[in-house]
Amino acid sequence: MKRKWSLTALVVSMSLFAAACGGGSDSTGGSAASSSPSASAASSPSAAPQELTIKHQLGEAKVKVNPQKVLVFDYGALDTLDKLGVNVTGVAQKNVPPYLSKYKDAKYENIGTLQEPDYEKISALKPDLILISGRQQTAYPELNKIAPTVYVGVDNKNYMESFKTNMRTIGQIFGKTAEVEAELTNIDKAVEEVKAKAAASGKNGLIVLANEGAISAFGPGSRFGLIHDVLGVPAAEKNLDSSTPHGQSVSFEFIAEKNPDYLFVIDRGAAVGGTQGANAKALIENELVKKTKAYANNNIVYLDQNYWYLSGGGLLSVAEMIGEINKALE
Repeated sequence: MKRKWSLTALVVSMSLFAAACGGGSDSTGGSAASSSPSASAASSPSAAPQELTIKHQLGEAKVKVNPQKVLVFDYGALDTLDKLGVNVTGVAQKNVPPYLSKYKDAKYENIGTLQEPDYEKISALKPDLILISGRQQTAYPELNKIAPTVYVGVDNKNYMESFKTNMRTIGQIFGKTAEVEAELTNIDKAVEEVKAKAAASGKNGLIVLANEGAISAFGPGSRFGLIHDVLGVPAAEKNLDSSTPHGQSVSFEFIAEKNPDYLFVIDRGAAVGGTQGANAKALIENELVKKTKAYANNNIVYLDQNYWYLSGGGLLSVAEMIGEINKALE
């Protein structure tokens, strides 16, 4: 009788254990709009995906979760990975902005320039992932033959939405979704603060690029148009050609005629090797510009070319860019 009871108890216990094991559910949650787990990625419903399908502007890539060998051409993506504490194998080192200067160290592989990737070096490294943006767009087909290549450049006409999509994609690839969302929340708060200041001031602005003695202007929908489109500073001139990365060529008479309340200046010369601010200041502050409201009210703002020209589109750079406009409007 005693043996019979023990056998019954054993059967019941095993049944309860089996029920408990079969009653679990997948707690991995949904995936970002730009990526989804591969159908063959998990061996069971509760296993985390080992591969993601990333859809981007230039195509589609199947990317390992937490790739080990990561090559980066886009400095906005690089500052994002740096902020998230993700290890990088190689970068295009020639024009790395000073705030990312640690990536010039020999422990990081030099994978070419922004316009000319070193295909032989890249192939030899056997990367798991390559991150690119607009400057490498024509190189995409060749790079994508070597390793999964993902385009993370921003859409100038839809800046914040494309920026957030890129950040969430990077967060999902490297298991940093919570960290990315926290940073995006802070950025959203900063944007609202600047928009409120811009609305209260009622002052307009003009954005110009100083480039070796020449100047060009940028308006809404352009490379630097987030000042108008996202941060709410009205454009002193709305009808500027936004189709080229170097803006619409203008004269100093044009600046004097538009007479902006704020003149935002980006020094390309300093970005590619000159002295920060000095080249642009000497060029911009001439007799014509000195007649503008921007000059009279000390509202000529020399933006940090490292964030605005070299990188942009990253967690660090976008936060700094917003911060500069916030400070300018104080």
